[in-house]
Amino acid sequence: AKNLDDIKQSYNAKLKLKNRQRADMISAIAHEFRNPIASIMGYAQTLEEDKEIPQALQEKFLGKIYNNGIKIEALLSRLVLWNKFESGEATIHPSNFDLYALAKEVKTSLEEKYQQREIVIEGSTYMVEADRTLLEIVLKNLMENALKYSKDEVVVTIDDDQISVTDKGAGISSSDITKVTKKFYRSGTHSWDNSMGLGLAIVKSILALHGTELEIESEEEKGSTFSFHI
Repeated sequence: AKNLDDIKQSYNAKLKLKNRQRADMISAIAHEFRNPIASIMGYAQTLEEDKEIPQALQEKFLGKIYNNGIKIEALLSRLVLWNKFESGEATIHPSNFDLYALAKEVKTSLEEKYQQREIVIEGSTYMVEADRTLLEIVLKNLMENALKYSKDEVVVTIDDDQISVTDKGAGISSSDITKVTKKFYRSGTHSWDNSMGLGLAIVKSILALHGTELEIESEEEKGSTFSFHI
């Protein structure tokens, strides 16, 4: 009976931890939603209250409302995806495709968003058998994090079976590296945002589905390299 009690206690403790992580997750996501929603409400209220706003400014405000709507949509799809991974429902649909071409596509879409920045892709055609949609999420997350946390160019290297994304950012201390891929980690020195923690948690889950893992090398004040083999 004692053994059964131990098993029960251990199970309850695991369940409590899982529920706490889920609650943390939900409050972190709720926090992420606050800014774009407040922004939409602010611009809409201004447009409603002040009928004399010049046309050009009105258009600018409407643009901001639209962009914040896109942010909310992206957060929602990220949340849905995370939920699929958490409940073990995520499955992969492999196909044959060129990872180099995919990286170039992601580069083009990110450079439209980060117009002052440069992404350099080094390598050549590399055919893989994997889930194209999920690997696009991996590349987009890693490249966008590198853009957010660094100032110079971001370099994506496809070398043999290794894909790496390198930035010249603030870097992460060795004691923080293990924490970074846990959901919603904020390092004490730099403001990692929640979406980065969530993004990396999703990246780890996608790579695990492909039988591989995320490797992080980083040096403070010099930058970081996030890589994986496939």
